[in-house]
Amino acid sequence: MVRYINVRSRTRTEFIDITEKVQEVINEEEIKSGICFLYVPHTTAGITINEGADPSVQRDIQVTLNKLIPFEGDYLHREGNSAAHIKSSIVGASRSVIIDDGRLVLGTWQTIYFCEFDGPRHRRVVLKFISDRL
Repeated sequence: MVRYINVRSRTRTEFIDITEKVQEVINEEEIKSGICFLYVPHTTAGITINEGADPSVQRDIQVTLNKLIPFEGDYLHREGNSAAHIKSSIVGASRSVIIDDGRLVLGTWQTIYFCEFDGPRHRRVVLKFISDRL
């Protein structure tokens, strides 16, 4: 089964917590055990799992990515968003998370983030589950 989560970014770069939205889909589908594959079908966005308790971690990641890959540079891409494409490639477009006892198996501080690098935009995340539903 494939499900989708809609995401709306409000700024050029942004990390959006989608953990609860993913868990809601697991609850709706009554999945007890399996794997959740998360995929971002956009070339200027990504997905990551990282610290969720302290928002300064998200800020630090974004600031560092912006220093390493500035918006303005010697880029040839006509659309003017090469930095977003590069950041998307580095962060990656997919992740997988184990589901056990109906819950995402994440560490105490871990959160699933949709990573916007070319916003604001309407986006989506594709969820694919492999499950026995038991």
